[in-house]
Order: sequence, then C-alpha cells, then structure tokens
Amino acid sequence: MTATLRNLLLRKCCLTEENKLLHPFVFGQYRRTWFYITTVEVPGSSVLKKVTHFSIVLTAKDFNPEKYAAFTRILCRMYLKHGSPVKMMESYIAVLTKGMCQSEENGSFLSKDFDARKAYLAGSIKDIVSQFGMETVILHTALMLKKRIVVYHPKIEAVQEFTRTLPALVWHRQDWTILHSYVHLDADELEALQMCPGYVAGFVDLEVSNRSDLYDVFVNLADSEITIAPLAKEAMTMGKLHKEIGQLIVQSAEDPEKSDSQVIQDISLKTKEIFTNLAPFSEVSDDGEKRVLNYEALKQRRFPPATENFLYHLAAAEQMLKI
Repeated sequence: MTATLRNLLLRKCCLTEENKLLHPFVFGQYRRTWFYITTVEVPGSSVLKKVTHFSIVLTAKDFNPEKYAAFTRILCRMYLKHGSPVKMMESYIAVLTKGMCQSEENGSFLSKDFDARKAYLAGSIKDIVSQFGMETVILHTALMLKKRIVVYHPKIEAVQEFTRTLPALVWHRQDWTILHSYVHLDADELEALQMCPGYVAGFVDLEVSNRSDLYDVFVNLADSEITIAPLAKEAMTMGKLHKEIGQLIVQSAEDPEKSDSQVIQDISLKTKEIFTNLAPFSEVSDDGEKRVLNYEALKQRRFPPATENFLYHLAAAEQMLKI
C-alpha cells in the first residue's frame, strides 16, 4: 500500500476524527481502487482488552458494497474473537483462492452469492424520483452527456445511497467506475477526480458547493435542490425531448406495481430510442474504425434547437465527433 492510499484510508475511516459519529460501513473509489471500511465497537467480552473500536479495510477492483460489507463483518467477528490478524488472513486467502470461507461461529461467506448486477440494482431509483420528480431528467441528461455531478449531504450514508444509484439511469453503459461515493476536499483526491471525464462524486462538506470547478451539476440532497453550473447550461438546455423523458421517468417510478428494476428497464428502453434517433446521422469514419456524426445531416432534419443540441452533445460524449 502506498503512503498516499494509507493516508486516504485513515481519512475515510471514522476513528481518526475526534467525537465524530461512528459509521458502521463506508465505501468509495480512488484511482480505480475500491475501498470498503467496516468499523465496530469492541464489547467488554472480547480478547482485545485495550481496544475500544477498530476498522477493517478491504481494497478491491470491483464495485460490490453488499459483498464486501458481508465479508468484512465476518472478518470483524474473527478479530474480536482471536485478537490476531492471522485468522483473518486465512479467511481472506480462502475467499481469494476458493471464493468462500466457512466458520461455525463467525458465519460463512460465498463470493458467488454476490452478483455484480445485484449491486448495480441495489439502490432505489423510485426514491430519487420521489424526491426530485421531473428534475430527475437533469440527472439523466447529465449522465447521458458524461457530465460531472457532485452530490452533497452532511450524512455519508445518505450520500452513498443516492450516488450509487445514479449510474443506473444510464443502464446501457453499466459503468460504475464513474462513481466516487466518498470524496474529501483533499488536493490529491480532487486531482484524481478531475482526471475523470465525467463522474458522480459524493461529499459531506458543504464547502464543495463553492467549488464550481468540480461540477456541471450540483445536487444538494439535504435541501432537495439541483443546480446546473453556468458553464454547463448550454449543453444541458432542456427541450421537448427532455420533457418526454422526464414524464416517462416520473410515470414509471410512480407506478406502485413497478419494481425499481422495471423502472430502470423503462428508462433504458427510452435511452435506446434516443440512440436509434442518432443512428441515421452517423456514418462510418474515414478509417473505418467507428461511427461518427454527420452534423450536416443532423441539421437538415430540423429538430427543435434543444433536441439538436442534446443529440450533438450526446454524440460528443459517445466520441462520435470528427476530430
């Protein structure tokens, strides 16, 4: 582990801050490494006589909070029982090599019980729509155009729950690498974040609202407010198409018969329709490598200005512009 990563993890784990609330489980990403941190209080019966609390940190290459929360809980129970990292290491290696670890008293863990798709679907789109209604389309548009979304709430649990769900609005990409669910206003973390072309980043420090260099869309979760940064307004101009998408999202999410995954499916079908709209204006590039946008053909269709603008920026986000 590098010194930088070590400092970052100490910053994320709640034991280094005095008189702060304990966060039983937090997760995030830093330069393509996911970290999962479980923190527990040590009961009087434990062999750890001089320890009041400890955190266990797991780093991994995949996004799966439920999987690593379950596994770190088992490792915590082992540490409480034996007071030594050796037993934990045995279980960790067993999971690494066999995908499972079993123990009578601490519970057993099976990697294959935790499918990546399940992790992608674990958040609730319906909750987001019930909070933001038609404004959810701003989030959808920002994600489609690979913009930078910053989310603020003083409680880390609320930030994590909300941010982890957003990538599901662009389900066709199934890309959770855009998620940075727990970021501090630290120079190294911000530098790593700004290297990403588009992202969803979560913060618990309201100071981030003054950092307009970090976002195109700012979500104040505590006040249920969404703000579009001045520089992003042109690309994010809303029109008839966005109204249609917004209405579809709200109708689907408000249907009590529909599950969250059905709502995601409805949005995904609408998204595919948008790409189908874009298809007639794309052609194979000169080198035959990929499809690029024929801007003249798009202009000739005389779409409403906001729709044409959106399709153009979408083509840019999908790297379909001729350089």
